[in-house]
Amino acid sequence: MRALEGQKRVTIENVSPQIDCGKYPIKRTINESVNVVADIFVDGHDQIKATLVFRKITKGSPKWQKTPMRFVGNDRWEGSFTPDAEGHYEYSIEAWVDHFSTWQHGLEKKYEAKQDIGVELLQGIEFFETALENAPRGARKSLQQARDLLKSNSHEAKSVSFALSEGVSSMMAPFYDRDKVSQYKLLPLKVERKLALFSAWYEFFPRSTSDEEGRHGTFKDCERILPEIAEMGFDIVYLPPIHPIGTSNRKGLNNATTANEGDPGSPWAIGGKEGGHKAIHPELGDFDDFASLVQKAEELGLHIALDFAIQCSPDHPYIKAHPDWFKWRPDGTIQYAENPPKKYQDVLPVNFETEDWENLWKELKSIVDFWIKKGVRVFRVDNPHTKPFKFWEWMIREVHDKNPDIIFLAEAFTRPRVMERLAKVGFNQSYTYFTWRNSKEEFQTYLTELTKTPVREYFRPNFWPNTPDILPISLEEKGEAHFLIRLSLAATLSSNYGIYGPLFELGLNKAYPGKEEYIDSEKYEIKNWDWDRQTKIKTLITKLNRIRKENPALQTTWNIEFQETDNPELICYSKIDRENDNKILVVVSLDGEYTQSGWIKVPLGEFGLNESEPFVLHDLISGERYSWKGLWNFVELRPKEMPVHLFRLETL
Repeated sequence: MRALEGQKRVTIENVSPQIDCGKYPIKRTINESVNVVADIFVDGHDQIKATLVFRKITKGSPKWQKTPMRFVGNDRWEGSFTPDAEGHYEYSIEAWVDHFSTWQHGLEKKYEAKQDIGVELLQGIEFFETALENAPRGARKSLQQARDLLKSNSHEAKSVSFALSEGVSSMMAPFYDRDKVSQYKLLPLKVERKLALFSAWYEFFPRSTSDEEGRHGTFKDCERILPEIAEMGFDIVYLPPIHPIGTSNRKGLNNATTANEGDPGSPWAIGGKEGGHKAIHPELGDFDDFASLVQKAEELGLHIALDFAIQCSPDHPYIKAHPDWFKWRPDGTIQYAENPPKKYQDVLPVNFETEDWENLWKELKSIVDFWIKKGVRVFRVDNPHTKPFKFWEWMIREVHDKNPDIIFLAEAFTRPRVMERLAKVGFNQSYTYFTWRNSKEEFQTYLTELTKTPVREYFRPNFWPNTPDILPISLEEKGEAHFLIRLSLAATLSSNYGIYGPLFELGLNKAYPGKEEYIDSEKYEIKNWDWDRQTKIKTLITKLNRIRKENPALQTTWNIEFQETDNPELICYSKIDRENDNKILVVVSLDGEYTQSGWIKVPLGEFGLNESEPFVLHDLISGERYSWKGLWNFVELRPKEMPVHLFRLETL
């Protein structure tokens, strides 16, 4: 008969990590550890044991794996496990009164106090005899010998020493009353591919890839520039919408409300006579051309990411087929997108409150399924914060159930709680406020929030210095050094980062007057770029991407530790991968105009160093090696040369 709940005496509370009391899963990638802490205690003075249990959820009855938890102090316990495969997991904590350890503790205290321990030895014999009743054949002999030694009690000191030994403790550890084990509720864990944690993105417009002035680029043109992007070391090539573009209310150059003849329109005005979200803009090519592009990317070690934008031009086939999926105004016109004073007459938002919402959801999911079958494994989702969280939770879960390797990046520059909820419901990566962080204090505060609070358990940041929509003040009308600074910060603060190119590596930054946007935006016109032009920015991109791939410490965001400097224009931080003994120290000047110098505090303890011995730091960007000694060391960064040191600790 199973024990009554009243016999389960151990309390387990304040378990971390968990998201919203276990409503949403915490996130990890393959071979990324899960560290669990909890308050575990019992009434009175009995000894307790605790075990962390976990399993991958599969068909049938998956077997629990167990790992002991360690007592930290003041009723705090901790343990960890490392999932080794993608998928959904669950984990919990089991804890129980360890009556044998309690007996050992009491025996030791009484023996040291020179009290009579005869009854205690009899109790010990009972423990061994009870264990024998349930012991497998292989363990019986040792248990019998232990019982007989206590029974003989030929030498009290020897009996006590034996009873308190590690060997006896290990022998008796499996024999506890499992009916009286307290268990915490099951908590969910989602394990994803390494690409979710470590990636470098490169965004470009396919229509601007032609090598002929005025000609619309094609997928074949894209294939021509892919080797250059791969050579720079990127992992993901992100393409803005590749679908037909509507002609009704088409936007002109610089977002003009009226288009001139020949203006190509915005790719985000999706849908025309040629089709909608499952069609390709005819000037880009056909599905065979797209398949060739995907294959070429794969050969170069690149992933093609598509833009998933849930919106339509007035010419989209959905308008006639499903008019109830859109909002209609009293004057009989359809509601277009607005963000006053901005108007997007060429874009119609979807009405998620339609009574036909179930068919709408299924159709939208079918778009993702369609492109997955075409070889796409990564999606950048446009403005997900303007669509219901419940839809995303359902759609991403449905997609991941069949394709757990699919990556969804949330392009949501919006309020913190909204961005966090999108991450909770399933998005693998998220755009961030990095674009608008500029001072040393701002960076340190923001990265601390991302890595040292519960947000770390589910929100994976992706740092972008620029996008087609945003030319930030940090780059606007600034010199080359400012690009080097923002690039270095993005690529080393976060393990996921991206750039909108080729504008970034070419250092282009002319702003629309009064706006944080590019003038002559590529969103509204076809450009002709010099893809082969070499710049200092491009050289640094290539170096940083290579350095990131060679140094495991830079392949996660979570290990960042900020170090002291005596100059507010110098930011310093370390990253350590202990498994590979990889120790990185980064120093970046935040001043793109003038030389900055100062003293930085080296984390000697974390680096395994002492103050009396010299050590070598290898600048992986310049190739120079520096011999330093002591806690504080001097640096000087000249923005016209290189405003960043990226050091790796090396042995003398």
